[in-house]
Amino acid sequence: MPTEDTAPGALLLCRADPDSVAPAAHLLRARMLLTGAGDDWSVLVPEGTPWLRGDDPVDEVLTGWATALAVGAPWPVLALWWDTDRAGLALASGFRRPVGYTWLADGTPDGEDEALHTFAGRLGLDPVLDVQDLEQLTRADAEADAHARVRALLAVLTRAGLVLPAGLAPGLPADRLRRAARARADVRRIEWPGWRETVRTELDAVESVVENSPLGPWLPWSGTPRAHALALAQVTAGLPVTVWGLRRRSTGWIAAGALLLAHGLLGLAYDLGRPRD
Repeated sequence: MPTEDTAPGALLLCRADPDSVAPAAHLLRARMLLTGAGDDWSVLVPEGTPWLRGDDPVDEVLTGWATALAVGAPWPVLALWWDTDRAGLALASGFRRPVGYTWLADGTPDGEDEALHTFAGRLGLDPVLDVQDLEQLTRADAEADAHARVRALLAVLTRAGLVLPAGLAPGLPADRLRRAARARADVRRIEWPGWRETVRTELDAVESVVENSPLGPWLPWSGTPRAHALALAQVTAGLPVTVWGLRRRSTGWIAAGALLLAHGLLGLAYDLGRPRD
C-alpha cells in the first residue's frame, strides 16, 4: 500500500494567475499550495492525499477537483496525476464534460485519440504544430514510459506560456511535490476559511472586478439576466452532483457539487443584494 512518501502525485494547472485562482480554490474545502506557473498559469499542489484514505483513486479525485474549479470560472483547469500503474490527464472547462487521457506505466496509450484533439481545441493550442506533437502521444513508443508522456505533454504547453516551477515534475511522489511547492517564495496556502468568510471574500472580489473592469457586464456575477440564469443553473446542477458524490463517497465529486452550489448561491446573493435602478 502506498505511503505518504510514495503516494501518487497530482497537480492542478489553472490557466489563470494566482489572484484569480485563490478564491475558487478556497471553495474546494481541501488544503492546497498555490503558486505561479508561467504567464497566466497557476499550479495547485494538494497538501492532503485523500486517495490514500478513501475508495476513490487519484484520477477520480483530481477530475472532481478540476471540474469543481472550472464550473465557476472563465478559465480551464488541467489535472495531471500518476501512480505506479498509470499516468493521465483530465481537462475541465465550464459545464462541458471533462476530457481525459491515460497512459499505462510503460507508456502504452489507453484512451481515445480524439480526446487530445478536443484537449487542444479547448486550450486554444496551435491546430497544426501542437496537435501534431499531441498525436505522437497516442502512438506506441517503446522508449517513453507514462511519466515521459506527461513530460512531453507539458513541453507542448510551454508554448502556451506554462512553466512549471522546479521540483514539480511528473513521476515524483506527493510528499516531494509538497516540499518543492513550500520552498517557493510566492507560495500561498489554501485552506477552507468557513462559509461566512468565503462569501464575504468572494462578494468583495466580485464587486471590485465588476466596478473596475470593462468586462464587468460579461462576468458571471454581473447582475445581468444571463448571470442570474447561470447562477440558477449552477444551483440546479450542483444538487444532483453533490448527492451522487455522497452516494459514491467521492471526495472530488462532492467538492464539484459543493462548488457549483456555492457559486450559484453566491451569484444569486450578489444579484439580490445589488441596488436597483
